[in-house]
Amino acid sequence: MQKGNALVGQSGGPTSVINSSLAGVVTASLSSSLIGDVYGMNFGIEGFMKEWLFDLGRQPEKIIKGLRHTPSSALGSSRHKVKDEDLPVILDVIKKYNIRYFFLIGGNDTMDTIHRVEKYCREMNYELTGVGIPKTVDNDLFGTDHTPGFPSAAKSNILNVMQAGFLARDMQKVDKFVMYQTVGRDAGWLAAATALARKDEDDAPHLIYAPEFVFNRDKFLEDVDLCVKNYGWGSVVCGEGIKFQDGTPVSAATTRDKFNNIEFGAMSGASVGMNLHRMISDEFGYRGEFQITESLVMCDYARSSAVDIEEAYQCGVEAVKLAERGESGYMVSMNRISDEPYRISYGKIPLKEVAVSAKPMTPDYFNKEGNNVSEKFLRYLKPLVGELPEFVRLEKIKPGKKVNQ
Repeated sequence: MQKGNALVGQSGGPTSVINSSLAGVVTASLSSSLIGDVYGMNFGIEGFMKEWLFDLGRQPEKIIKGLRHTPSSALGSSRHKVKDEDLPVILDVIKKYNIRYFFLIGGNDTMDTIHRVEKYCREMNYELTGVGIPKTVDNDLFGTDHTPGFPSAAKSNILNVMQAGFLARDMQKVDKFVMYQTVGRDAGWLAAATALARKDEDDAPHLIYAPEFVFNRDKFLEDVDLCVKNYGWGSVVCGEGIKFQDGTPVSAATTRDKFNNIEFGAMSGASVGMNLHRMISDEFGYRGEFQITESLVMCDYARSSAVDIEEAYQCGVEAVKLAERGESGYMVSMNRISDEPYRISYGKIPLKEVAVSAKPMTPDYFNKEGNNVSEKFLRYLKPLVGELPEFVRLEKIKPGKKVNQ
């Protein structure tokens, strides 16, 4: 193994814990006998091509430690899709700064970037060890039990739906339903996670719609009608990427990002939550609320998961360990050993198996109707999220018979 400098970047959307992974990479790199300086890409591969770099080895120790408890992307992020003509430019800068160890923290598209850069350097006979560190609130990366960022975003969504549910229940004489939209382009992990908000049968959420199932308008309205008849109100959670039978997004979104993915969220100017809200109002004449948090849950550190923070850090450390062993072209993975007690081990998966693809939820994580989750999914989720608040409701104790004074 050649001695050289390390480069680390953050790409795609932020999370509450992506900086904890960064802290893990920096701390482990500075302790490595193979790594000299540690540089950070300012605004991802896009900034790197312009030589926008941080010298992370010269940062005060309190800053590196503080990253473990700081949300968003401290290095600055990017969604630049690497083109073939970018690769020679990237290699020139890599050579200029004697980069031999290349780490990127991100999701599907980020893994594609590492894979292409590492492969190109190999073809050009430049020794570069490239390792990916998983990150995405969507939880849709192949080859890992879950991804850092998901547990914290799940917890944030759960608390939003839980508290909004109490509000909607108590305001049912004014608003008959509440609609909550989560991010998740191709997979419904975050929408499904909100089921953990429900303690009693009539608690929110009553209905959950994920991209794994074709959306049927008539069935949806029947489900809502039944909820209102049973509980007096309805709580609906929807993933932003749900589609009709013909593949048309329910959000009616047509805008695409740099990776040719449809922008399903409100950033595209379209909203599935708003459209579902309109369907209910048009059909039943009900007034209701709709709530779209978009990227807020991606950086909600105040409600982050302690498990998530620690695992994100360890993923950064494990990436450096892989690099020190010369294991290039892999992403760090987490493999679940048990639910109770919760235990995982760290492993690896080839980048080419992760890049670009998305991991949907399996059918056994849903109920038969496809509008809620199964107990198996809740067992999977609980140890990741941790403790949730316990709310109470008044018992229906009527006044006793008055006694004449």
